[in-house]
Amino acid sequence: MGRKSREAVPEETRTPAEYYQLNTKAVEDLVTASPENSPKVSEAELRRYRSGLQIHLKDWLKVLLIKWWFHGAACFFFLWGLGIAVPSRENQLLILGLAMGFITDLMVNNIFRYYAKTPGANDRWMMFGRKGFASLPLNIVYGYVLLALVVTTYNVINGVLVSFSGNPESVPLGVEPLLFGLFATGWEFLLLGARQLARRIVEDAKSKPR
Repeated sequence: MGRKSREAVPEETRTPAEYYQLNTKAVEDLVTASPENSPKVSEAELRRYRSGLQIHLKDWLKVLLIKWWFHGAACFFFLWGLGIAVPSRENQLLILGLAMGFITDLMVNNIFRYYAKTPGANDRWMMFGRKGFASLPLNIVYGYVLLALVVTTYNVINGVLVSFSGNPESVPLGVEPLLFGLFATGWEFLLLGARQLARRIVEDAKSKPR
């Protein structure tokens, strides 16, 4: 209905449809929208509507920085921070491994889920990414595995350095958060890569005709 024809209708007899030209097709498309029937939008177009500081990093680099920071923070608070309250080195490592598991499950993995562009897009960066309480004990065990690998790395490096220095009583490479976080993150990437490789091998074996 045009502007003149609407004005010709008396005010008291107008229907809501005569006040507004509703695009019912657009409303229906909006109500029934889903990831399957929505048009594809490029990442460059989406970035135009995102607020905040635009720092574009590769996904693997973001993951590395997040994991490195949290592993280093765990070392700082639970190994350095408990040095006086818990003098036993074995007890410190027990607490640190437990903390690494809790941090991975409750903080790091949830950060990856929150920033995933699509549901499950960041699952490849989590060893045990299943939601719920079932993942917590698995990530605690995973934390102890990572800690054992990091301790082994320190022992191997120190063993090599001591053999060159000739002083068996020295500890050339001490534990500090930055390097600890780097070692833990490096082992995580290796373990995640090994898991993805094993999964591809299994999938390829299943897809081959018998």
